[in-house]
Amino acid sequence: MAAGGASLALAPYAAFAAEGNYEAMVLGCIDPRLQGPVRRHVVAKGLAGKYSQFVIAGAAIGVVAPAFKDWHKAFWDNLGTSIQLHHIKKIVAIDHRDCGAAKIAYGAEKVANPKIETETHREAMAEFRKQVKEKFPKLGVETGLMALNGQIQMFA
Repeated sequence: MAAGGASLALAPYAAFAAEGNYEAMVLGCIDPRLQGPVRRHVVAKGLAGKYSQFVIAGAAIGVVAPAFKDWHKAFWDNLGTSIQLHHIKKIVAIDHRDCGAAKIAYGAEKVANPKIETETHREAMAEFRKQVKEKFPKLGVETGLMALNGQIQMFA
């Protein structure tokens, strides 16, 4: 009986395969406070079952900050694999407020108040978008900064 229930629960995803045409990769932070809000945002965008995911401390900051340089190759290799296997069209990077990785990467003064914190994330995400376009010019890029209540401010 339990196996049947599991089959029904997975039914919406049965049409998807390990390889295929998916919409996006979602880049998020390891912070447990943001797992639910990021998922809700992605589902609200219509991406349920249509994205791969990469989770790393700091999200986009973890990919571009010099303090985390040893992590960068793993992300870019993973993104390349997602493009190859899933034929994704875009990457959606979601940083968040009150991020410990941002403080580690850039120092307490760069996240000292909401205005400075926003600018720190805006700059990191601009660098992230630049690097994505250099490495994968055809890939769309969406970046946003999520508050702890789940509200998101998108950056272009």
